[in-house]
Parts: sequence; C-alpha cells; structure tokens
Amino acid sequence: MSSAAAAPRAASKTAGQENFPVASLLLAASKRATIMAYYHFARHADDIADSTDLAPEDKVARLDRLDAALMGGEDTPEVALAVRYRRAVGGDPALIGHASRLLPAFRRDSVRDHCADWADLMAYCDHSAAPVGRFLLDLHGESHDTFPPADALCAALQVLNHLQDCGKDYLELKRVYLPRDWMQAAGMSLDMLEREASTPQLRAVIARTLDATDGLIRLATPLPGLIRDTRLKLQTAITLRVAERLSRLLRKGDPLAGRVALGRMDKANILVSGIIRGLTA
Repeated sequence: MSSAAAAPRAASKTAGQENFPVASLLLAASKRATIMAYYHFARHADDIADSTDLAPEDKVARLDRLDAALMGGEDTPEVALAVRYRRAVGGDPALIGHASRLLPAFRRDSVRDHCADWADLMAYCDHSAAPVGRFLLDLHGESHDTFPPADALCAALQVLNHLQDCGKDYLELKRVYLPRDWMQAAGMSLDMLEREASTPQLRAVIARTLDATDGLIRLATPLPGLIRDTRLKLQTAITLRVAERLSRLLRKGDPLAGRVALGRMDKANILVSGIIRGLTA
C-alpha cells in the first residue's frame, strides 16, 4: 500500500488514559458531547501526525484537509471527525478556532523531531496545549482573563506528558521534546533515551525541565479562583492538583524504567483535595 493511501493507526490513546479528566462527570452533562467531539478531533489529528505509515507530506495534507473541513470546505469520510465537531459547536467561529489552532502543532510533529530550547517547546505548547484550555473556557462562557493561567496549566500538563513518554517518543517516533540546548549542556546524547534506566545526564535534563514546569504550575495557581462556573472551577482545581502531583512523581520516578503515572491513592487524594481547593477558591 502506498504511503499516500495508508490509513493512520487506530487511536493511540483513549480519553480514560489521559492525565487529565476528559468530559468529567463534574462538568455539565449538556457540555460533555461537545467536549468529546473536540477530544476525538484532536486525538485523530494527533494520530495522523504520529502515524508510521504516512510520509510527512501526506500527514500535512491530511491535516490541511481537516482544517478545511472545520471551516466548512470539505465533507468526506476522511474528515468526518472535523465535520462532526463543526456541527457539535454549531459552526461557532471561536470554538472552531480552538480546534484549528491545534493543527500547527501536529503539522510540526509531522516534519520536525526536536525542540531547540525551552522557548521553542513553549511555542509548540501554544498550539498543542493552550487551545484545549481556551476551548473549555469559551464553551463555559468564561472571561478571557482566564486564558493566561489556563495556557500555563495546559503547557505544564503537556510537558509532563512529554517527560512521561520521553523514551517511548524516541523509540517509536524518533521525536524528542526535551530542550536540545539543555541536553547538550548536561552532556546527554540521544541514545540515552533508548536505555532501560535514566542516566545522570537525562536525570539532570528532567530535573531542569521540571523546574521550569513548576514555574508554569505556579502561574496557573490563580485559575480556579477566576472561573465563575462552579463545575468547571472544581474540575480545574483537580487538574491543577494532577499537574502538581505528576511533577513530584517524575522527580522521584524513572520514565525509562516504567511509566510514571498516578496511582489509585493519588487519584483519590487529588479528587478530595482538588474539590476542597475549588470550593475555597
């Protein structure tokens, strides 16, 4: 089968496997179908970018067709999830924009395999992560004053996910999100991502990345107090606690030795403490 005709792999991740709750029961039932339509669109675009069966130019072409479908320009089975999302939001330009704004990150993933420095990683997160938070906030009619701390929280979650998957991303996709200049400063080589345990050099890069990520989490801390919708406020407070806990776990755990993730007790504690934080914000 030619690369141009090859279909992308089945979805690599489901909503239940994400670090953050997708369409949580805390959110209004009337919003959940729209949230899932956004999630399925984003996951599909991500899977196109991560496909090992498609050539880079074919990936970009498919992503361009998704973008055209969002804008109402195409309606074929290949772009069904984009059409479904457009219909779910009733053609709302702002909500469509939050989906379209994801696509530059996936186009970049299709043709580029590294981040030069922290600023480059943040530029990537501006498309891969920030639109998700802004979508949820606009869907709930929140003030755009919430955007800066939401952007910080979404970027933090994205970077934490990159750290969790740093070995897997390199082994399967030859893609590295760790800032290249920090790797060079620590004396870290790419082959260190292929090992079964982290080297001191990789640990140094992870620690430096977590230091910067903790700065993002601090910038996000006021967010629950800025949100008017009670359900979204509670969900946001829980998500903030997820980011805080994952950062601590990654400082102690080794993402090459096994996936560093929340355990059952972590999730229970985060739920309770997050709700308390949300109610008092």
